[in-house]
Amino acid sequence: MEMYEPPIQWSDYEDIAMKLYERFGDDFSEAKIYRIRFTELLEWVLEIPNFAGLRDDSNEGHLEMIQAQWVYEWRDNQ
Repeated sequence: MEMYEPPIQWSDYEDIAMKLYERFGDDFSEAKIYRIRFTELLEWVLEIPNFAGLRDDSNEGHLEMIQAQWVYEWRDNQ
């Protein structure tokens, strides 16, 4: 039986970061994560299964927080 995962929203930065790390692993180092264009990051977030946020609700603040959390997630796994 699969565990129910509640939908992920824009403010679920840690969950989003974990999903991005699961997807890309060590393909992106800390420096590379901070160089990702927001347009690209936005698309990747929207592709996360179970992501329920809307494109129109995204903003620079959310994307900056996602980047920072992704870096923490990457560091935790090194």
